[in-house]
Amino acid sequence: MFAHLSALLGGLLTGAVGGWGCFLGPLVIWLMKKDTMPFVNEQGKEALNFNITIAIAMVALTIFSIVTLGIGLVVAVPLMVIIGIGALVLIIMASIKAKDGISYRYPMTIRLIK
Repeated sequence: MFAHLSALLGGLLTGAVGGWGCFLGPLVIWLMKKDTMPFVNEQGKEALNFNITIAIAMVALTIFSIVTLGIGLVVAVPLMVIIGIGALVLIIMASIKAKDGISYRYPMTIRLIK
């Protein structure tokens, strides 16, 4: 559960610079507990992959806005809001499932860490 919720803390702490740190909390928890707790290993990787995917999407939208000299903000800002709200909902759902001991797989996630 904490692997999922720590993404919110990382996003809040780095919110002033785009919230790119959303993957730091899951990374720390996964690295600390992956060898001793199989469920934390599985859910930590899942949370880490999801939050890396979210960070990639946000960075791509930011780069798009810069490349278009700010005109792309018309598209990027609404997409960032939609992605952010969707991520919040999915993280809360995953946390509730993990608290109950049920594995949760995020939809539309790039599985970088196997």
